[in-house]
Amino acid sequence: MKIKHYSFLSIFSLSIFLFSCKKEKTNDTTSEANLVLKFKFDPTQERLNNLGQPAPMAAGHAGQSPSFNGMSAHYVELAQTGTTALGKGAILYKAAETTTGGSNAIEFDKSTASGNNEVFFKTPLKDIAPGIYEWLRLSLAYQNYDVKYYVDTVIAGIAIKQEFNGTLASFIGFNTYIKNYKIKDQTLAVNANKKQGYWGFETTPSFNGISYPFTTTGQAPEGATTVVNPLFATSPVPAGSCVVTSDFPSGGLTITGKETSDIVVEVSLSTNKSFEWIEVVNDGKWAPSKGEQVVDMGIRGMKLKLL
Repeated sequence: MKIKHYSFLSIFSLSIFLFSCKKEKTNDTTSEANLVLKFKFDPTQERLNNLGQPAPMAAGHAGQSPSFNGMSAHYVELAQTGTTALGKGAILYKAAETTTGGSNAIEFDKSTASGNNEVFFKTPLKDIAPGIYEWLRLSLAYQNYDVKYYVDTVIAGIAIKQEFNGTLASFIGFNTYIKNYKIKDQTLAVNANKKQGYWGFETTPSFNGISYPFTTTGQAPEGATTVVNPLFATSPVPAGSCVVTSDFPSGGLTITGKETSDIVVEVSLSTNKSFEWIEVVNDGKWAPSKGEQVVDMGIRGMKLKLL
């Protein structure tokens, strides 16, 4: 009887031990809280200039609001105040760079583009220095979107006056090393550095049932790309960069490092007539065959919203 009593106690003790171990393992699987940034592309958002002021279309220019397929970011920084110098805030991300093409440049092959309402950046909140951050700095690098263009010409004796769709890949980072890139269906080889404002365009118009695939490239004038920074007077950004700046809603973004749930921020980018050209024919339609030169592809403002 004594042996049987001892065995029962042993089994009971073993059961308690196993239950405790199992419970402890379950607690270890809790997920950490993250700062999550999501893109939103808004063609109705206010159109701003470099200083963050309302920007009507310049005389002799025209623009359209593209339909975005994707955007990539090169740099993410939280700034405590409006006087925090660029690079002195909490730097959360900096994309890969290379000197393969000569001068230092963003390495396009290691960039990832994200679409509308998609997450483009995530990091554990415990890895960010606790504090209150009033501003977000976001350096944009690459964008891909669909635009419309107008053809007014005669082909094989047939007059064509029609609007067509095309896809444009544009590079708005300070400098980008590109091996090759795919616009929509066509891939172009570059193997060189390209300054801010380089772009590639692809279209496949159809006439009389015949498709005509076509690609071309171009370069916006130096310094013409809009980079919205309301802190220009107290915290300027280098010329040729694309560090867009915006403030968080009233009270700023508070991070303690002890959060138990994600902080999700909607990063809304104004695409309001962000694709801009100089008119040759004053009709508000982009007609590249008429020599209408692309001059600006910069995002026209940024707003932040805590979701």
